Amino acid sequence: MKSRNTRNRMRFASVSVVWLLGWPCIAYCQAPTAGGRVAAPPPAAQQAAPIDLTGYWVSVVTEDWRWRMVTPAKGDYASIPISLEGKKAADLWDPAKDEAAGEQCRSYGAPAIMRVPGRLHISWRDPNTLQIEVDAGEQVRLLHFGTWTPSRGTPATWQGDSVAAWETPRPVGGGGGVGETQAEQGRGAAPADADAAKHGDLKVMTTHIRPGYLRKNGVPYSAGTTMTEYWDLNKEVNGEQWIVITTLVDDPLYLQAEWVTALHFKKEPDGSKWDPSPCSSRW
Repeated sequence: MKSRNTRNRMRFASVSVVWLLGWPCIAYCQAPTAGGRVAAPPPAAQQAAPIDLTGYWVSVVTEDWRWRMVTPAKGDYASIPISLEGKKAADLWDPAKDEAAGEQCRSYGAPAIMRVPGRLHISWRDPNTLQIEVDAGEQVRLLHFGTWTPSRGTPATWQGDSVAAWETPRPVGGGGGVGETQAEQGRGAAPADADAAKHGDLKVMTTHIRPGYLRKNGVPYSAGTTMTEYWDLNKEVNGEQWIVITTLVDDPLYLQAEWVTALHFKKEPDGSKWDPSPCSSRW
């Protein structure tokens, strides 16, 4: 199942990647309003969230089943726009060598981890940091909102540095709009319809990722890889809730085109099925 947003993004996936860093408060918080009053700072991301992504979710493999549910054979690179350099690197894949080097998590980095079958536990670490725990490989992603910037000179990690922003429809008469960051929305008028703030999606930009594999059979991604995600929440009439994540991966070295996928997660009532497992090079 793919939302209308998903289909639109799949169609226009060749657009350029855009940074999502929020505007510093100094850019607007000190500016007086028309009435001479100083504008209040925008609410924290948790308070401003137009959708609730927290809870436990299980991946539902609706595409690329044969590449996601089992480890593909060496040389099986179908469905990935791998470049010649990427193929050369993938042809050298040796899981035993990865194990000997302690590199079992190479296929659990940010560009690949959401495609690994398993469960997510999403919660707020603090009012401006959304935490995503993945039981497969025992990985943790942190999505930072607002004016957060990564520390310079730190080593790249499997999950990289993720900057996030809510996107909400622009209501009639002004106010927040699609593509605007949380801080930019704080400068607009209040939504004309209170229900307008209940709709939107999450946009995430991830960089500074430790090189690894897009697929467990050695399909590589390089240190120059960037990833853009759009998280949409769908509520069905039967009460089911689904997250659809449209993912755009760009790698100037190992991909000859942007790799676009859509992933589906269904909400579970609790964490009774949560089952963390370590990284594996082979399955």
